[in-house]
Amino acid sequence: MLGIGLVNMLVALDQTVVSTALPSIVAELHGFEYYAWIASAYLLASVVTVPVFGRLGDYFGRKRFVIAAVVTFTVASVLCGLANDMLFLVFARGLQGIGGGMMVGTAFAAIPDLFPDPRARVRWQVVMAAAYGIGTAAGPSLGGWMSQHWGWRSTFLINLPVGVAAFYFIWAHLPNFHRPRQGDVRIDWLGAGLVAATLGCLQALIEAVPKDGMTTGNLALAACVIAGAAALLICEKRATHPIIPLDIFRDPQLVTLFTLSFLAGFVMFSLIFFAPLLLQGGFGLTPQQAGLLATPIAACIALGSVINTRIVIHLPKPTLILTIGFGLLLCASIALAFAKASTPHVWIELPMAGIGIGLGFILNNLNVFGQEIAGRERFGITTALLQSTRMVGGMLGTSIVATIVAHHYRNVVERTMRVIGEPAATTWLPRFADPRILIDEGLRQALFADLRPTGLDAQALVDAAREALVQSIHIGVMLTAIAALAAALLVRRISHITFRRAGTVAAPATAPAPAEQQG
Repeated sequence: MLGIGLVNMLVALDQTVVSTALPSIVAELHGFEYYAWIASAYLLASVVTVPVFGRLGDYFGRKRFVIAAVVTFTVASVLCGLANDMLFLVFARGLQGIGGGMMVGTAFAAIPDLFPDPRARVRWQVVMAAAYGIGTAAGPSLGGWMSQHWGWRSTFLINLPVGVAAFYFIWAHLPNFHRPRQGDVRIDWLGAGLVAATLGCLQALIEAVPKDGMTTGNLALAACVIAGAAALLICEKRATHPIIPLDIFRDPQLVTLFTLSFLAGFVMFSLIFFAPLLLQGGFGLTPQQAGLLATPIAACIALGSVINTRIVIHLPKPTLILTIGFGLLLCASIALAFAKASTPHVWIELPMAGIGIGLGFILNNLNVFGQEIAGRERFGITTALLQSTRMVGGMLGTSIVATIVAHHYRNVVERTMRVIGEPAATTWLPRFADPRILIDEGLRQALFADLRPTGLDAQALVDAAREALVQSIHIGVMLTAIAALAAALLVRRISHITFRRAGTVAAPATAPAPAEQQG
């Protein structure tokens, strides 16, 4: 469990340290249009690899894949730290996502192997919560401090010592459980490729349509998404070992949990990646100040998880904890949507804490509830699909919010610049339309020097650009509030769940899966 906990810490550190350093990365490497892709490349690669290695772990044992995952993730972290342009960083993040997906699909699925009794499993989640809490609590402030004093590249290299420790404990102590299997195992590589291609085209379409409209290229992209989805459906129906077993979607309880996981990912990743941009670019805080303000998210995920392990098994209706969690996300998103630069910091930290506690109530319980509904025969694939749907939600959430922010910000800046008249508006618009001037102090001072001879009020124009960015992120955050509200209402569709002891029959009961799709 310590080894698995360190794997969890790797994932947590990567999410929080890197998200705090993102504005600094964009300021140095340029390419604000790739801001969302730094997150989405990781998530897209993870979406494909989680079910692939979740299924491989079911058949061949999980230990070897956890070890390979830690090595891949650590090497990819070094490549991220060596990146000299945004495209290389996006590629390295994709490789990191492959390692992260392998870790999530195998390490987390090893927990029910170790603890078949769900009550014991819930109690042992404290180790996971503590590891995740340490990683996420240290992440924002550590990422802000390191990017400010040592440069953003150091934020990727922090994964090295944690990766080495995780490698040792997994290698030395994780048992290698093998389940008996009959016949050859045929991994559905075609299905995995179709998942990657379809989701990649969907993400590109989401980003391209608001920018260019329904051009011929975007219509072709939309056709590729539809054709890819249809081909994936046909492929999975025919595959003997499908990457996405369609049979599992016949259970409405599991479908509801997958939808909740999607919405949780949408809210979580959108807030984690855009809160630092709001604080640094919108409010003008330093990376270290922004990291300290974002720390309650991380610390309270651990706090919420610890509280959850103490109360969820005693609740007469355990699913109530999910409603409370999504309700906290809703209230926190609304509070952040009304936060301004003049808002006292305590009123920013409180909704950040609400986000953390809400996620602490949601993330572990989705796994445990899904495992209880699915039964032991489908532990691996159910856990993998819950993680995958959360990553899909995060990928689409960051893409949609990034598109909204970029589109709205540019429109507001264009309207503001028209006030100063032509030709000054045309001359200076490209400089102000790039949000890097709100993050990079050196770039901003160079702009002030260039504007001084013109007689224009440079500070007023920068303040107007900051206000435009704040308004844009507020719109994106309100979208996360809508997603949280939908999830809170959807929880009611889950039937009552009773924690059963190992060896008893699950409640509610589900139809058994065909033999070739079990596991």
